[in-house]
Amino acid sequence: MSRLDYSKWDNIEVSDDEDDTHPNIDTGSLFRWRHQARVERMDERKKKREEFETGYQDHQRKFNANKKKLAESDVPTEQLEKLTLEKEKLLEQEAEWRKKEAELEREERMAPQNVDTLCHEGKSRTIINKPKEFRKSDLTEEEKATKLQDFVKQHKKEIEKYGMMRKYEDSQDYLMANTHLTCDETANHLVIWCINLEMEQKHDLMTHVAHQTIVMQFILQLAESMNVDPRDCVRPFFSRIKLADKDQQYSAAFNDELNAFKDRVERRAKEKIADAMKEIEEEEKQARIGPGGLDPAEVFESLPEVLQKCFESQNIERLKETIASMPEEDARYHMKRCVDSGLWVPDAQTKETIVGTAKGAEGGQDLAEEDFEEVE
Repeated sequence: MSRLDYSKWDNIEVSDDEDDTHPNIDTGSLFRWRHQARVERMDERKKKREEFETGYQDHQRKFNANKKKLAESDVPTEQLEKLTLEKEKLLEQEAEWRKKEAELEREERMAPQNVDTLCHEGKSRTIINKPKEFRKSDLTEEEKATKLQDFVKQHKKEIEKYGMMRKYEDSQDYLMANTHLTCDETANHLVIWCINLEMEQKHDLMTHVAHQTIVMQFILQLAESMNVDPRDCVRPFFSRIKLADKDQQYSAAFNDELNAFKDRVERRAKEKIADAMKEIEEEEKQARIGPGGLDPAEVFESLPEVLQKCFESQNIERLKETIASMPEEDARYHMKRCVDSGLWVPDAQTKETIVGTAKGAEGGQDLAEEDFEEVE
């Protein structure tokens, strides 16, 4: 193990050394003079070092430029001789600079140590505590839906209790006491609840729950922007929203988002009602589809007005007369569609009478059995 070198402590310059202070001399003034003299010597050595560095860098630039020109192949002979002489001169200057550097280093090494050179900061760093980063779990859409369903099943009453609150203080205290509610699942259920309330025509209640929904969404957005756990943003959000009168910009942003959300809820409720009505109409349509796969309502609307009146009055004799007065092709077309849609459910004898009457009106003869089958 090597021994420690204590040589740097052999020559120390201290401005307030009292060992050689005469009693008749003002000690404070002497200390200040010594300190000033020491600082001036240090400044002088520093200035000499800076002058040396500046001069030597300038010399190095000239030397490199000369070396680069000599390396070029197309330099004229006269200029080449001039560059060669310049190089020799620069080499001599290089030797002089080396001597100056060695002398400067010796002076700096021999200079007495003092409090400014002995005591210096070895290492320094500033540590600022940062909030722990919050990372959302990467779930598929199916997993998110399952998670939402399970969460709502377990905490539905708690979520809807928060949705019915009115005062910011109550909402803050409730979320601070039930930290598990500050999450995306709560916000998603509140959105669904708002849409259902609007569909039930409970507009005022929807408006109130919408306000609580935007409060939750603002907390989640604040957490996302800060990359922290949403539960850590409950108190900061309510502190800021309570001062909304002073922060007009934040208050306006909140109200704009709330109004836009209510508009989206109203539009979505109308769309869902329209979709539900279409679904009901489709179910009713499927329920009334006739044996031939046709909708009786659509077939009825496509019939000539005279046939529509026959079906409306349910007058079979009038229907027979109307069919008999129509061309055979039209009679076959309309009656087949009436049978396929279930508007007309005659027995075999009735069919023969009606269609046969139509044929007889034109050709004077009855239809054969295969003609009836063709009509069906």
